[in-house]
Amino acid sequence: MDQTRPTIYDVAKRCGVAASTVSRTFSHPGRVNPTTREKVRAAAAEIGYLPRPLARAEAPGRTRTITLVVTDIANPYYAPLIKAAQARALEKDYTLALIDSDESPQVEVSNLRQLLATTSGAILATSRLSDDVIRQLARHRALVIVNREIGGIPSLVVDTAGGMRKAVRHLAAIGHRRIAYLAGPRNSWINSARWRAVQEESGALGLDAAFVGPHAPDLRGGYEATDALMLQRATAAIAYNDLIAIGTLKRLQAAGVDVPADLSLIGCDDIFGANLTTPGLTTIAGPTERLGRAAVDALHAQLTHRAGADSRLFDAHLVTRGSTAAPGMTTDGN
Repeated sequence: MDQTRPTIYDVAKRCGVAASTVSRTFSHPGRVNPTTREKVRAAAAEIGYLPRPLARAEAPGRTRTITLVVTDIANPYYAPLIKAAQARALEKDYTLALIDSDESPQVEVSNLRQLLATTSGAILATSRLSDDVIRQLARHRALVIVNREIGGIPSLVVDTAGGMRKAVRHLAAIGHRRIAYLAGPRNSWINSARWRAVQEESGALGLDAAFVGPHAPDLRGGYEATDALMLQRATAAIAYNDLIAIGTLKRLQAAGVDVPADLSLIGCDDIFGANLTTPGLTTIAGPTERLGRAAVDALHAQLTHRAGADSRLFDAHLVTRGSTAAPGMTTDGN
């Protein structure tokens, strides 16, 4: 047994309540007032405390259920990943339980603690949890992380950072010299990786790169990003994801800014609808369905103590559509 594992006493000390209150928060949450309950759960998440049910050993005959956590089920990016993971899970005789963390680490860890007590393992897709909390969870259940890297835990990552480098080279090749990066969430590992790639590739090519954000990874985040973008003197922008890019496109068009004549725009993920905008959105694409299948395979390999649970990097490529052009050049919008 790991003697360094946080206890209810550590949580109690962290948030200034009695240990009995911490115990009730997880065993009988209805008996604790909401303010105290949230304070206790936040403290537990910060130090990586896990309630006792997660410490139970895997029993023979445990229900063959695996958990898939996504940050926002409304994001079209996740649809093919979820469907592919579910199909692969069925092939291997698992039931797939889906959690929407709503971009909240608190919601994510609370739901995981409940479900992992009765399921075999989990796939965390673009998780917002800290490395320490994920490592604590991995001590009790098999875990695979998607679009995130943590040493010692199987990590499956689409190389969208490499895709960002391709996007920068594409913009440089058609004459752009100042690029804005429309950032995603502050606590996103993949957001940091994408910005670092834009920054490094721009520097290598002698381009200026501006960081604009952070923003929520949705259409509203794109609307908000546009106001800051228009204060930049950029001739092109690369967004953290397609939703931010599409929100930006709509807001720019409403303001009378022509895309791509006045500003070129690139998204990331190639979600359903990225080719239906006017103009079609240039974006970075990866094998999302393969990612979903591979995540289940990697988790199954852990659960059956087989080889094959190593980390993997999947290639990403640039899909060029009508939202990028040389500065000042008009297009037919296709």
